[in-house]
Amino acid sequence: MGKKNRIKFKNKVKRKVNYKWIAFITVATFFIAILMAYFSVMFMARVSVLAALFILFLIVSVGIFFDLLGIAVTAANEVPFHSMAASNVKGSKESIQIIRNAGSVANFCNDVVGDIAGIISGSAAAAIIIKLAIQDRFWLSTSEILLSGLIAAITVGGKAIAKEIAMRNANFIVFQIGRFLNFFQRS
Repeated sequence: MGKKNRIKFKNKVKRKVNYKWIAFITVATFFIAILMAYFSVMFMARVSVLAALFILFLIVSVGIFFDLLGIAVTAANEVPFHSMAASNVKGSKESIQIIRNAGSVANFCNDVVGDIAGIISGSAAAAIIIKLAIQDRFWLSTSEILLSGLIAAITVGGKAIAKEIAMRNANFIVFQIGRFLNFFQRS
């Protein structure tokens, strides 16, 4: 390739790296993951297999939902919220703040909550497999294989659907988050 064919990319956003946020979110993730893992493992040991499967489904659903929120925040457009804020629409100012902090919000939603949900779902699946293995040795390898495939399929398929929804409805989703935050700020 000659010099004529080279394309130069310039980073148009000149922002400082927020090292405080990175340090905070790393430490917070450590403690949130420990807390969630502890409660999920302890709780899974005390419930039936059917209840444990339901809890596992809820954990995976939380990961998918927060992935949807993180994608919507990064895809949303700030411009419509300015006219809403000028008209004093509740939640519009919060929506602007969410979009302006899209990196941190997406990091929290996608990486902290989403990744922790993925890890905890693996721990929950292991607890279910152990429950099934105690009941019958046949279930040990069969349940391990089937449950792993099922969790992967639901997680990947669910996140694919969530990403489509988030991309198509980003402003609406961000506005709903803004309204939610506005409600709790007034309370």
